Amino acid sequence: MAKTLSFTCELPNGVHARPASHMEQFCNKFASSINWTNTRTGATGDAKSVLSLIGTDTLLGDKCLITIDGLDEDEVLQQMQAFINGEFAKCDEALPQASHEDKDVAPLPRSLANLAPVTVRGNNVSTGIATGKLVSVNAFDFEKLENLPALRSMDEEKSSMASGLKALAHGIERQLQIAHGTESAILKAHLSIVSDTSFHQHLMNRVSEGSSCAEAIIATARHFSNQMKQSKSEYLRERELDIRDVSFQLLQQIYGAANFDNKLVLTEDSVCLAEDLTPSQFLELDKKHLKGLILSRGGSTSHTVILARSFKIPTLVGVEQTALNSAIGTQIVVDANLGLVATNLTDPVIRYYDQELNVQKTLEQQQGVFKNIQAQTEDGKRLEIAANIALPIEAKAAFNNGAESIGLFRTEMLYMDRQTAPDEDELYNIYCQAIEAAHGKAIIIRTMDIGGDKPVEYLNIPHENNPFLGYRAVRIYKEFFELFKSQLRSILRASAHGSLKIMIPMISSMEEILWVKELLSQVKHELRENKIPFDEKIPFGIMLEVPSIAFIIDQCCEEIDFFSIGSNDLTQYLIAVDRDNEKVANHYNSLNPAFLRTLDHIVREVHRHGKWVGLCGELGAKGSVLPLLVGLGLDEISMSAPNIPATKARLAKLDSKECRLLLNKAMACRTALEVEHLLAQFRMVQHDAPLLTSDCIILDSDLRSKEEVIKTMTDNLYLAGRCRYPNKLAEDLWAREDVFSTGLGFGFAIPHTKSEHIEQSTISVAKLANPIMWGDEEVRFIIMLTLNKHAAGDQHMKIFSRLARRIMHAGFRDGLFNSKSTFEIEQTLKTELEM
Repeated sequence: MAKTLSFTCELPNGVHARPASHMEQFCNKFASSINWTNTRTGATGDAKSVLSLIGTDTLLGDKCLITIDGLDEDEVLQQMQAFINGEFAKCDEALPQASHEDKDVAPLPRSLANLAPVTVRGNNVSTGIATGKLVSVNAFDFEKLENLPALRSMDEEKSSMASGLKALAHGIERQLQIAHGTESAILKAHLSIVSDTSFHQHLMNRVSEGSSCAEAIIATARHFSNQMKQSKSEYLRERELDIRDVSFQLLQQIYGAANFDNKLVLTEDSVCLAEDLTPSQFLELDKKHLKGLILSRGGSTSHTVILARSFKIPTLVGVEQTALNSAIGTQIVVDANLGLVATNLTDPVIRYYDQELNVQKTLEQQQGVFKNIQAQTEDGKRLEIAANIALPIEAKAAFNNGAESIGLFRTEMLYMDRQTAPDEDELYNIYCQAIEAAHGKAIIIRTMDIGGDKPVEYLNIPHENNPFLGYRAVRIYKEFFELFKSQLRSILRASAHGSLKIMIPMISSMEEILWVKELLSQVKHELRENKIPFDEKIPFGIMLEVPSIAFIIDQCCEEIDFFSIGSNDLTQYLIAVDRDNEKVANHYNSLNPAFLRTLDHIVREVHRHGKWVGLCGELGAKGSVLPLLVGLGLDEISMSAPNIPATKARLAKLDSKECRLLLNKAMACRTALEVEHLLAQFRMVQHDAPLLTSDCIILDSDLRSKEEVIKTMTDNLYLAGRCRYPNKLAEDLWAREDVFSTGLGFGFAIPHTKSEHIEQSTISVAKLANPIMWGDEEVRFIIMLTLNKHAAGDQHMKIFSRLARRIMHAGFRDGLFNSKSTFEIEQTLKTELEM
């Protein structure tokens, strides 16, 4: 007699793909048939099929009945109870839910906002600006299929279906042999669908009822897609895309790709709009014409987004397709710096983005010369500039962007967003892929920093109140011993093919170092015994992020080869500030003199013992802090790849001895604010830039509005290296314009501000080809005063007053209006202002 078991579903998100997969794997170990009934809906599914289980629509609180019938039913019943209360009850804790709530978005720059653009906001995951025709890229639409292949005999249809499923499964298995990371996880998901008993059964049932293979596939795709579309789970909706993808591949497998072609051909500069794209769909798009990408779904770490980043395609996610349906076929702008799509483009908005693209192009040209040269200071001091990556596909883009090494390969991404851990061979192939892109340059592989704030669902690590200080990184390695050992083996095996270094995160004591080294020695011994090659002298290092290590550097140097400072965690641990806690986040400041003194102590002690030390936190990419990092004498700094050219360019303008003196002064400061002022003054006097130069004078420009003038002049300061954040400087100018217009009559305007966003105080000039309205005044000549607030004193009001008085004189005005060169304007102003 069949056995039954009843229980209440305790999964917060119900039975979606992930818990269904756990149940399927458990049930397939037994011979008995196992059926799952949701008593609320009355739906019954085969517990050995993920798709069938999902079809029961089981939600939190639903009463469920499991029926077991077969020779081993007693054993199943006994183990099922323990499974449901144990593993199954815990497999749904960390699944994120999609949210379409309105989020706070940063305000638009005033020079754009004043133009009243029509915009849709999104989340930027690959920066840049692109223009092009908006094109919809949809997954294969089974509702629009016409002229299906003719129906054959039932035996032929059954044979074609069976052979098609078998061939498709074999094809995916072959792809899996060479796939890596996220691509591998996608292929495994597709293989699980192709092998699913309910998927097979639904297809074959349709054929047995008289449908052709094409009709059966379409009906099956609709059936399972409709089930998944109704789910509130983001994960499950993503599986709906997989169902359509696999069904389409099956159609192609049986009837040939020529009969079912969904390839989009781009014939002009285009921005592609899609709900989601698989990596293969993205790779099929012609990159010559693909200028931007807009996705409804996806995150910053999805494989498609990482591909877009590597191709430098500006990309937004989280944009509702319906908000852009009316813009399909029209020219739009994707501004992935501000996180928006601009539609219904007016001429002023088009001109705004023409200027933005011009600035982007000019900046790339300025910084491009530094991509392929060795990073060093003006006086020849070397500082290696490295890249941080999370997946191997990012390595090539990083080296193309000027990276001299990979300073941090965050391997935890290889373990996340999947149902099982990667095996040794998969990891080995991933590391080899990065090595191939490096062409002999070094790669530091940080072992998995998972747990804590980076949950991995299949490990079932309990949630913690303070994950940053909790059970994570090296602290979980003993419990997940085989997982860690597998990673060490894969790194060592890959080291035979290139320059790899091993780095362990979250080290806080000598005991941890010795334990890892002992295991590493054991793994090396096993590889030698099996005659598997590896680098016998592979460097071994640790992340220095826990303050305790700063006080045992001498002992650490006896056991390790290098250190890499994790500035983000070291800051919050040293100052005891949770940077994600809004109430104390204002205390999180890496310019705290205590933190700077700690860094100085670390670097001096490491170098005193003849070892190497780098820094791989967010601090490395902050241009304003670079002089302090140079002053520390670090051997390397690592950052996201897009920041590398700018960092090399800034580094080339610094003198290492001046930077050391600056650091000494910063460490003597009493507050972080004092350090900020010190850095501002250093930037201002660094090259003793004159207040007025020809570089900041624009002649006969076709600027058509106040917005264009302020934008162009602040952008010019940015390109001249005098301003870090042109939009913020422009906002300071607009703030004064809000109080009163700076149009003075006689065709002149003098916008002015004291701002922290101007590094070298500057008088900028623009003589326009045609007059524009400036408030109620018609203006053709603009003299803009942007003075550093830390050093300006009352200088800007003195200059403003003198200019206002001189403008009253016709001779002065005529001299400026009639000037034929920037040199004439420069000399006239210098004489009149007694500079």
